[in-house]
Amino acid sequence: METRKVQRLGPSTLAMTLPAEWAKAYDVEKGDEVSIRIGEKGMLTVMPESVQQEESEATIHADSLDSDAVERAIVAQYVLGRRVIHVEAPEGETLDSATINAVYNAETQLMGLGVIEERPERIAIRCSVDPEDFTLDNLLERLESTGSTMRNEAIKALAHGNPDLAQRALNRERQANKIFVLLLRLIFTAYQNPNLTSALGLDDGFALIGYRSIAKNLELTADNAEDIADIALSAEGHTLDVDESTMRKIREFTDSVNEITEKGVRAAVERDYDLAIEVRRLFAEINDREREMLDDLPEMSNADLLEVREVLVSLAQTAQYAVRNAEIATNLALNDESEHVTID
Repeated sequence: METRKVQRLGPSTLAMTLPAEWAKAYDVEKGDEVSIRIGEKGMLTVMPESVQQEESEATIHADSLDSDAVERAIVAQYVLGRRVIHVEAPEGETLDSATINAVYNAETQLMGLGVIEERPERIAIRCSVDPEDFTLDNLLERLESTGSTMRNEAIKALAHGNPDLAQRALNRERQANKIFVLLLRLIFTAYQNPNLTSALGLDDGFALIGYRSIAKNLELTADNAEDIADIALSAEGHTLDVDESTMRKIREFTDSVNEITEKGVRAAVERDYDLAIEVRRLFAEINDREREMLDDLPEMSNADLLEVREVLVSLAQTAQYAVRNAEIATNLALNDESEHVTID
């Protein structure tokens, strides 16, 4: 860490010099304007105009990458906050069909992304997402709600032998992934430009790391719901070989998992320590539910038993992710003074 001496320039003005390396890196010269943001706990952030413009561009050189790598590179540049992404062929060559398809595949996966220019040797895509149109809290709640809807549809598909419900759940996975990647983009962008934290509904950047982990946990719970839907589609008769009593227990287990998943996210966005404690209590009540139901199953074929076990494991894992979110909520809630803690 570098220290600098504060100097007095007048009766009420204090000044400090800017590091030369920093000024050179961001083309800050005498007479330029910089943005100053006063944060919590004594933090003062100085940002050059170039960081605030949010119009950064990136060029992906397709000649050194296969189509899958091009697609992943586009997603990565989107997450990193690039406004315009170019995909180029080497000079004198044209983009092949696989690369062009990769660009359009990436476009369908990412919210607010669209092709703005296409030539034989070059494609440009632009992100139209405005960070001020979203809050991170709202997006986390939307991602949790999407995963919960997928989970309910997949379990109902198994209960009623309805492949259409299972397919509906699978179709929602793309939307869940779009929300997750958009969350990553906004978190990375806010990290690079602290001025955006208030626009995204946060007082400061302290919560960004925690929100990144919560978003990943919610994305994994959507994957768990996708696994259950896959079982519903592939199982004989699109249902599990269990009696009505066992299926009712599975649905009750799902309801309990839904409750703690929703409360885990709400505890984080509301900074509610009491709600985080409630999540832990509810988890303790169902922690052994998976093993108990497996122990109560009658004799059945290994294939049928495996399907039941995979469904229960997916539900149990989802509950564990909810507890992880509650742990993050605990850290966020106890960072400030409350009835539970005093900070000196």
